[in-house]
Amino acid sequence: MNDLSNISSLRLGITAGGQLAKMLVLSASNWDIKTYVMDADPHCPASHNCTKFFKGSHTSYDDVYRFGQEVDMITYEIESINVEALKKLKSEGKIILPDPEVLEIIQDKGLQKLFFKEHQIPTADFKLFKDKSEIIMAIQKDELRVPFVQKVRQGGYDGRGVIVVDDPTKLSKLMDAPSVVEEKIRIKKEIAVIAARNTLGEVNHFPAVEMEFNPEANLVEKLICPADIPPDISTKAGKLADKLISAWNMTGLLAIEMFLDENDGLWINEVAPRPHNSGHHTIESNVTSQFEQLLRAILGLPLGSMELKKPAIMLNLLGEPGYEGIAKYLGLHETLQIAGVKVHLYGKKFTKPFRKMGHITILGNSRQDAIDKANQVKNHIKIIS
Repeated sequence: MNDLSNISSLRLGITAGGQLAKMLVLSASNWDIKTYVMDADPHCPASHNCTKFFKGSHTSYDDVYRFGQEVDMITYEIESINVEALKKLKSEGKIILPDPEVLEIIQDKGLQKLFFKEHQIPTADFKLFKDKSEIIMAIQKDELRVPFVQKVRQGGYDGRGVIVVDDPTKLSKLMDAPSVVEEKIRIKKEIAVIAARNTLGEVNHFPAVEMEFNPEANLVEKLICPADIPPDISTKAGKLADKLISAWNMTGLLAIEMFLDENDGLWINEVAPRPHNSGHHTIESNVTSQFEQLLRAILGLPLGSMELKKPAIMLNLLGEPGYEGIAKYLGLHETLQIAGVKVHLYGKKFTKPFRKMGHITILGNSRQDAIDKANQVKNHIKIIS
């Protein structure tokens, strides 16, 4: 879209309506963009902030297609959308960004890996298997050796659909589904970079962040920005991110999770064509947030500065183990007494173990200052029922 003189009448469709959609809606409201959200849950986080809510499933062809008739443009906050409906809408002239053909590849971790290989993007060695029995047979033939990582090709999310097989006793836990089985990298750190590319072909990326995972739930618990990596590694990670989003000729955001191995080698792990948990801190810590940057990209506007204003920590607020029911937030008073703390609650009424209920960004005068404040926050905040 080059003519933005009627931006206030633009109907932006977002599929689906979780916390990413909510934060995108809030960013779009700064430019008076009308946001239409479709989700199966009428009480989803974005439902109370958007201009208009539509009840429907993002996996349903009919629901996605009907939703597309109501809007001028579609973007998304989740990968598992009915891509055939998106392709049909595109063929009829609807603007879908990122492109459905890119989404179709990213929905399948096997196709992702093949794309990386074709474009000489560094990634762990891998093999594709149809089911559990094929994996067992490959082990018996000595064509596959422990340790390795199994990932289901479709549907995995937030640590689900991934199994680390580091000794033969874990073979009984193999998932019986089409899978990618890849070499287990000896990891020193896990980092992430979010790249942006607009309709004009302009490309840039946010500074790399360092990720720490909850060992029980296998999802991100804390992000640190800037990442504690040498400048040359940071530069290399940024160039990899720019190369990958350009290889896809993609418009929008591409979140790229990477492994830094013990020899300082970088390996692409997985990607997501949307705003991402690894970019939440940008709302407060960067000149342009990831959500505003997505809007700039898909509307054909110049990309905003991605400069880091202050070091930041992002803590995911996860439901406490052992609690399931109406959410109660303990320690908010004490948390908000700490300078530089910004609390985001997603509006999910019910908590359960390890459910993402919100996040907190902690700004510091230095990286260590932000880390120290984050440790205080962790001692205060709890989500129970």
